[in-house]
Amino acid sequence: MPHVAFPVTDQVVIQPGSVVSKVIHRDDALNVTVFGFDAAEGLSEHQARQAAVVQVLSGRLRFTVDGEDLDLGPGLWLHMSPGTPHALEALEPTVMLLTLVQP
Repeated sequence: MPHVAFPVTDQVVIQPGSVVSKVIHRDDALNVTVFGFDAAEGLSEHQARQAAVVQVLSGRLRFTVDGEDLDLGPGLWLHMSPGTPHALEALEPTVMLLTLVQP
């Protein structure tokens, strides 16, 4: 497979009062999605069947993982095992990269 390089933060434009997303890579091993959250927007509690890695590229998120609140900003990342309950809320306009790793 050829290599690909591009600026991830340019893949979404944060919209007022919205959550936007774009899948930037999908194959048998990985699903990579970039999200843009306006302030106070987020995702309600859910679980993924795969291991997940979250990387905050800009902005700040309140991430709730297994009932624990974490403050995630640029340069921080979070690994979650499959089936981990989690939710998030953007504390300011935020761009986040989500990588799901297939078992």
